[in-house]
Amino acid sequence: MSDTAIDVRELSVTRGKQQVLHEITFAVPPGSVTGLLGPSGSGKTTLLRAIVGVQRIRSGSVTVLGHPAGTAELRRRVGYVTQQPSVYGDLTIRQNARYFAKIQGTGAASADAAIRDVGLADIADRMVDDLSGGQRARVSLACALLAHPDVLILDEPTVGLDPVLRRDIWAQFHDLAEAGTTLLVSSHVMDEADRCERLLLLRDGRLLADETPADLRTATGAQDLEEAFLRLILQQSDTATARKVLA
Repeated sequence: MSDTAIDVRELSVTRGKQQVLHEITFAVPPGSVTGLLGPSGSGKTTLLRAIVGVQRIRSGSVTVLGHPAGTAELRRRVGYVTQQPSVYGDLTIRQNARYFAKIQGTGAASADAAIRDVGLADIADRMVDDLSGGQRARVSLACALLAHPDVLILDEPTVGLDPVLRRDIWAQFHDLAEAGTTLLVSSHVMDEADRCERLLLLRDGRLLADETPADLRTATGAQDLEEAFLRLILQQSDTATARKVLA
């Protein structure tokens, strides 16, 4: 097994005349839970789309499981849960799960198990159009899990969930990682940073840090990870100002 599941090198993305990502480089080890954190508008979704292979890039490279992102070899090996639920509103939760289970070649029992895993068993026969945003997101997650992907990309999967359910979902992420799945999870909520084995901190399309939570605390001298992120931003600002002065 390779020691890298996701390999991003000097990745730059431009939309129109605006550069969205600036020469991003990092690697994600297999069987891990990596958090991609940053404020809204920092480029998280664009980066995830590039990893899945649905984002046009200007320069650089993205390799997943040894293949260029988006190639046919990865279609059944990479799962992607978007911010917008990707399930059918005119079907029930159970019907959606069983439909996707049939596509993936698994049975009804697997669909029902996935529904239980995301905490929706009690309302499995409710129409998706009648669900809250957080519940719809969980249906999308359940359907993505049915494929048993080697790499699972999740774009803010815990938005709108109550604290207890968020805890349970993160516990499930770590169970998947222990079983060999590589997870890259985006969030703008800094209190989720401690649930990750490694952190990618993104701001204004630039990668500020690629550290474990413990190393980030050590590097910044801040025990609170949100404060650590703020200190990184200030350090970057001071460095940029110094470069202008020396230029």
